[in-house]
Amino acid sequence: MPHIKNALLRFRIIDRALRNSYSPYPTKAKLREACEEALFGSMDGANICDSTIEKDMFAMKMEHDAPIKYSKRHNGYYYSDPDFSLDEIPLNESDIEAIRFAANTLSQFKDVGMFKQFGFAIDKIVDRVNISNDINDKSIERFVEFETPVSSRGSEFLNPILNSIKAGKVVYFDYESFQTQKRKARKVLPLLLKEYRNRWYLLCYDIVKEGIITYALDRIFDLQESEEIFQSPISFNPDQFFEHAIGITASNGKPETVVFKADNIAAKYIESQPFHASQRIVKEGKNKTTFEMTVFISEELIRSILSYGGEVVVAEPELLRTHIIDRIKLMVENYQ
Repeated sequence: MPHIKNALLRFRIIDRALRNSYSPYPTKAKLREACEEALFGSMDGANICDSTIEKDMFAMKMEHDAPIKYSKRHNGYYYSDPDFSLDEIPLNESDIEAIRFAANTLSQFKDVGMFKQFGFAIDKIVDRVNISNDINDKSIERFVEFETPVSSRGSEFLNPILNSIKAGKVVYFDYESFQTQKRKARKVLPLLLKEYRNRWYLLCYDIVKEGIITYALDRIFDLQESEEIFQSPISFNPDQFFEHAIGITASNGKPETVVFKADNIAAKYIESQPFHASQRIVKEGKNKTTFEMTVFISEELIRSILSYGGEVVVAEPELLRTHIIDRIKLMVENYQ
């Protein structure tokens, strides 16, 4: 059974590689490397050989009618039907058994250090597998609704960026501004990939700007890996960098002590889902609860506080109070 499960996993990896418009016409060697890295964390050919990939592609053609073709012009493989995807094919019993096997295996390790940050995602997979014996049962959607994140582009850059981080190599890309919708070329040393509210961000040292900058992956275009090794060491510790941050925005300045009061109903929600790890209760009154935390003043902080409307009032610092008052005044003007 493990052999069959690995084959099914390889089919999915090959399918994604053939549909990757940012790296079209993968060679047999590239497909083997993609499978080996995803399944074994290496690309040296010790676990998967080229003949295995040949057999996989033949099986995909025979079992799933995959329109795999070879292009002599581009020296690589492709789908003759660009709309084809294994994701559109209903799962068979072997697929379902493989998913159950993987889900149950993951659930055994979700509390292990390297998997703890993925515990919630693992639980969601296990919940879906365990909620019904028939994963293809469409009627489940009428009775159980899982939270579905809005998909955004950019996830195709995760693997090449991660490879560049590991190797300390420079990457190039065009970055589109939210305000002007214009794209500018960037040359950066990738340092960290970070997910926030179902969007991926790249923390990197911008070689031109000479500073650590955050770029959203969904606004990155034409990413190019290079063989250039960045020689100057960059001091970057993610835990320290985000220690006082809320969301994706960090600062080179000093964190502020933020004191705010919340109605007791809102306080229960805020206590169960804190704005920040440093948050603590300093006073519990009859009608209000006072909280304190040490954070950077950021857009994410302001929006989080405003999401509670009049149920939360900032007491300190005065600068944050002023920012929020200005926002409230603008909201009132817009509704008049």
